[in-house]
Amino acid sequence: MADGGGPASAKGTPFDIARSDMLEGVPHGFFGHAGGVHQFGYGGPGTAREVREVRAAAANAIRTGAPLMAPHQVHSPEVVTIGTPGTRKWPDEELGRPVADAVVTRRHDVVIGIVTADCGPILFADAEGGVIGAAHAGWRGAHNGVLENTLAAMEALGAKRERIAAALGPTIAQQSYEVDSAFRDHFDASHDQFFASAPTREDKVRWHFDLPAYILARLRAAGLSQVGWVGSDTHSSDERYYSYRRASQAGAPTYGRQLSAIALPRG
Repeated sequence: MADGGGPASAKGTPFDIARSDMLEGVPHGFFGHAGGVHQFGYGGPGTAREVREVRAAAANAIRTGAPLMAPHQVHSPEVVTIGTPGTRKWPDEELGRPVADAVVTRRHDVVIGIVTADCGPILFADAEGGVIGAAHAGWRGAHNGVLENTLAAMEALGAKRERIAAALGPTIAQQSYEVDSAFRDHFDASHDQFFASAPTREDKVRWHFDLPAYILARLRAAGLSQVGWVGSDTHSSDERYYSYRRASQAGAPTYGRQLSAIALPRG
């Protein structure tokens, strides 16, 4: 993993960008909030115009002059493809974007991305084949196939699974993700490796769920050999990342999103 600052945003504050060695040579970045300055999700703090401007500035930091294309996310397994017949670029507005939790393309003139606040942001690239993808995977999306659907959509554009690299960005880590029996009931015994015992609370049995390991395991099971996690826990990294769970536990406003974005290398 490589961390570091980046170009100044529309607000004049440099972006906090983490990058993954898995995607070396591919323009990409996992954007933090830079001390609370940057908020990338519509519906959160800031006007729609302010959010649109900081998202556009982040896209410009990935590919100069290219627009950001990010879907309206709903924790689904749905994928939108840019560049096939019947699809087109859409404006990055609060309303009217396609409803999906992943996006893929082979176009060089766009930056694609997704927003997260504890869920897993995954950036994909088949650099040789000229296809990229971005997916939002919480436990529900991962469990219901958003990762596998993203890979299938990339293959439909000409990607080869054996060439695809995938990088998981800042995500809530196991020690921070306490779950109850109702949550665990969504999984079977084959998933026991992703659960560790947590102290009983309110007379209820608890576990800690390893979302990053679960995501990486599904990617490997889908046939990818080049996968990795940047290693940042959103919940414990309040100086860099928003966390829905951390804010909820503190009784604070729960909306704040970081952005993960990727573009194809110039041909």
